[in-house]
Amino acid sequence: MPKAELTTFVTPRCQALAQRMGLELVDVCLDRESAGKYLRIYLDKPEGLSLDDCESYHRAIQPQLEQYDYDFLEVSSPGVDRPLKTPRDYERHLGEEVEVKLFKAVNGQKLFTGILAGLDEEKQILLDTPAGRLTFPQKAAATVRPVIDMSGVENVDLSE
Repeated sequence: MPKAELTTFVTPRCQALAQRMGLELVDVCLDRESAGKYLRIYLDKPEGLSLDDCESYHRAIQPQLEQYDYDFLEVSSPGVDRPLKTPRDYERHLGEEVEVKLFKAVNGQKLFTGILAGLDEEKQILLDTPAGRLTFPQKAAATVRPVIDMSGVENVDLSE
């Protein structure tokens, strides 16, 4: 499936169904792997995505996509540490700790961690660090993702 077909036909169908089901379409991608072509659809919703949400969406979207060339269809949540891509992602994570990985080093450093202060009109990532506010062009960032605090996890009782 050509990339144009993915953006022209597949993504709009996925978006329309997600809206009807009260879900947010995060991303649609076609990945080539040794086992075949994986059409992956990532969804979310404010209270979190359930397995039932994924199953219902999968059953509803699959007949609409049968004419497209893929081997496997996967519907899932992008996960709590999903990269920030859209302005809405940046808004959702304002005031939270994020990690910015750059394509090219700045002052010998490619990885920066701090509190996300925003994404301005000029597509500059604003990051508050102990050293002060840093700005990076969004296109210079390989990934921007939330930092997940795992402290206290070791005390969770999973036996229940």
